[in-house]
Amino acid sequence: MNVFIAGGSGTIGIPLVRALIADGHAVTAMTRSSNKQDELKRMGASVLVVDALNRDAVIAAVRAAKPTHVIHQLTALPRSGPRRSSDVNATNRLRIDGTRHLLEAAIHAGVRRFVAGSFALLAPRDPMIAQSKDPAAAAVASMEKQVLETTANGFIEGIILRYGMFYGLDVPSNIAMIDMVRKRRLPVVRKDASQLPFIHLEDAVSATLRALEFATAGSIYEIVDDHAFCFSEIVEIIAELSNSAKPFKVPAWLPRIVSPYLTRMTSIRLPLSNAKAKSELDWRPKYKTMREGLAHMFY
Repeated sequence: MNVFIAGGSGTIGIPLVRALIADGHAVTAMTRSSNKQDELKRMGASVLVVDALNRDAVIAAVRAAKPTHVIHQLTALPRSGPRRSSDVNATNRLRIDGTRHLLEAAIHAGVRRFVAGSFALLAPRDPMIAQSKDPAAAAVASMEKQVLETTANGFIEGIILRYGMFYGLDVPSNIAMIDMVRKRRLPVVRKDASQLPFIHLEDAVSATLRALEFATAGSIYEIVDDHAFCFSEIVEIIAELSNSAKPFKVPAWLPRIVSPYLTRMTSIRLPLSNAKAKSELDWRPKYKTMREGLAHMFY
């Protein structure tokens, strides 16, 4: 395969580049920043510095690369993860306008398959009729709808991968969370009934590689661990595995006053299933649960 990765210098972009090249594929990595050009080139990738919001530049980049497959991993999130709505504004634009530019470029270049990385926590129940007042959720719905409509019209083989929350040693937001737990800056919330989907970065990469070859066009796959955890369980597991002091326990009303982000994390109930990905992609997560993956990080 000749694979074009938009967002090739991102959290999942770099390990995707590494894995594809290790498997013998030609890879072009598109990035908006020149900071990681040398790292990507040392891996063996061709590198193009392009603003994904510049339609003409994206079309020219994809045409020059002549890929058979495109992977859409465009985001612009803070390294420690979003903490307020404004932190995802740039990513929202990439998911709406960047997706449109990338799809148009891929069609013009005769690309066969287009794999888009989505985010399970924001994904709509039905992207074809989704309407949301939340700008981040609306942007994810727009991205998914664009890919599915383009596929339904016969222009390309589009696939949606709804990733759970990434974790692993190469995930900056996960490292930031571990640091907060060690410093007792992240509490356990009493009566936390959340159910959050997670996926180790290695497993997200392996699922993406399987989707490039074996996914059914027009399909949506939930790329998640075998078991969802509540946010407070994760805090306790990190404290246990890192030999940190036990986290503080706070009542459920307190985060609503002082931490909108923590309130959101402890209010989401999203137990997803990876059964379709296992069945159709013949994929299995290396780390079945976040506890297993975290244990591997610490030991």
